[in-house]
Amino acid sequence: MITTTLIIAFVALAFFVLVRAALARHVPAASLQALDACIQPVDVPAFRNLVDPAEEDYLRAHLSADKFRAIQRQRMRAALEYVQRTAYNGAILLRVGEAARYDHNPAVAAAARELVNNALRLRLNAKLATVALYGRIAMPGARFSVGRITDAYENLTQGMLRLARLQDPACAARVSAAV
Repeated sequence: MITTTLIIAFVALAFFVLVRAALARHVPAASLQALDACIQPVDVPAFRNLVDPAEEDYLRAHLSADKFRAIQRQRMRAALEYVQRTAYNGAILLRVGEAARYDHNPAVAAAARELVNNALRLRLNAKLATVALYGRIAMPGARFSVGRITDAYENLTQGMLRLARLQDPACAARVSAAV
């Protein structure tokens, strides 16, 4: 009975996430020059700390069960905010990559295709991580890994920097600060 209830809750949560994604607000068209105005800041080291299993094990060992659950819920809500920001940034960088895919310079076009692929991978991982984080908020003791999203975001930002250096070297430093 409990298993059936959990499965139904998980399916309802997944449905909610998919509907929310479909109705998500419009992502502005972005160019390299306007990235710093569009990108939402993501503190990757803080995000890694929030989803680090070793940090969770440390908290579990040093806090009472009630205190651990309360803190873990707060940590997962903060991690959820980071996931939403990375997904939003991924959508913007996807548009930048799509715009540069047909550049006359083959190196720029290749970097743009790689950026598009990384952005799509990040967006998919973000949707999966969102479902997992909602599950972890509901059940703080559960062990769902969401650490891959930080690696995917770092790959995406590196790809964006590579594209910026190829497309507009003068703008690359600003893009580096934005992402």
